[in-house]
Amino acid sequence: MNLADFLCYADIRELSRIAESCGCDCDGHSKNELIQAILSTVMRREWMDRLAASLSAADLRLINSLLFEKKSGYSLEELTARAMQAMRDEREDGRPDGRDLIASFRRRGWLFNGCSQKTRSLMQMPEDLKSALTAAIGRRFARSLTRADAPNAYRDEHGLLQEDVTAFLRFVRDNVVPLTADGVIYKRLLAQLLDGLSVKEEPLGRVGFRFGYGRKFRNYPDRFSFLYDYCCHAGLIAEESGELTLTDAGVRRLEAGGKEDLWQMVRFWLRLYRGPIPNVTALAYWTLYLTEEWVTAESLVQCLRPLVKPFYYDSPETVLEKRIIRMLMHLGLIRLGEHETLGSVLRAHAQAPAVLRRMMESDGAAAKQGGKLPARA
Repeated sequence: MNLADFLCYADIRELSRIAESCGCDCDGHSKNELIQAILSTVMRREWMDRLAASLSAADLRLINSLLFEKKSGYSLEELTARAMQAMRDEREDGRPDGRDLIASFRRRGWLFNGCSQKTRSLMQMPEDLKSALTAAIGRRFARSLTRADAPNAYRDEHGLLQEDVTAFLRFVRDNVVPLTADGVIYKRLLAQLLDGLSVKEEPLGRVGFRFGYGRKFRNYPDRFSFLYDYCCHAGLIAEESGELTLTDAGVRRLEAGGKEDLWQMVRFWLRLYRGPIPNVTALAYWTLYLTEEWVTAESLVQCLRPLVKPFYYDSPETVLEKRIIRMLMHLGLIRLGEHETLGSVLRAHAQAPAVLRRMMESDGAAAKQGGKLPARA
């Protein structure tokens, strides 16, 4: 439902609170005038941009937790938990809990109780408001970025991960691949396997804590760990009787040729990383959306850092640099280069807009807007 629909179901006291919060000048005794005043104010681009510029870090975190997913309704308990996470900095200072943040969202007309008997106990955000907020926040973020000229050389891995699925399956088909008691490929054989892939990685040496980013993350380097977990998830390989083998599906995949579907690999990555990074979809979306042109990695990390919660050994900067930007590069959606004076720079691949549309269609923001990307300027 859109904002106009929710306003029509709201009583005059709720409408008056929203109108006052938005600074509307109208007859507070007329429901029709209140609705028209709120709509004409809230949906103006200039007003939305001023609003986006004034959002606190907690506001941004809670909004972003709602924009990029399918769910249309939230219980008060779930919203309170999300708000408490969004207000983590404020809570460290002993300030009020998340219920105050939810109340402020309701006063501003961002959250409403459902209108049917089934959804009356749930709170929802209007779909057109989601789209307008996404666009306004995007413009706010874009203004904080440092743009750059194209570097002399850059790293582009587009299509390489898909090719390496084939290379990995061929290796398993053509070699006996025994596994240790822990189900891990022996290091000498692993080094041979990694050497045959498009992007070279070294087997892990003695490392500290490695967990959270997939079943085999503690055993293998980042890119190959993802590739291995993807092949397991797709049912292409099996660990049986102390040996890694191809499944019937893996054999058929090699015989058929072709490449893995990029969107399926992106979708699996988002699901795999959602545990340690609950808002991974939002961070991936903003990274691709904000890099239509070359920008410095430092400015992008500083822009998105308030949205990131550290994960044990990973600082917010590490989450963004290694778990988001670098994985998007491995997926072929980000080009990464080195600028003479500005350091690391990045730009989304030409195929990124198609992936952004799939994110919106499947996971939230602007899903009801025909798959259109929010305006940048």
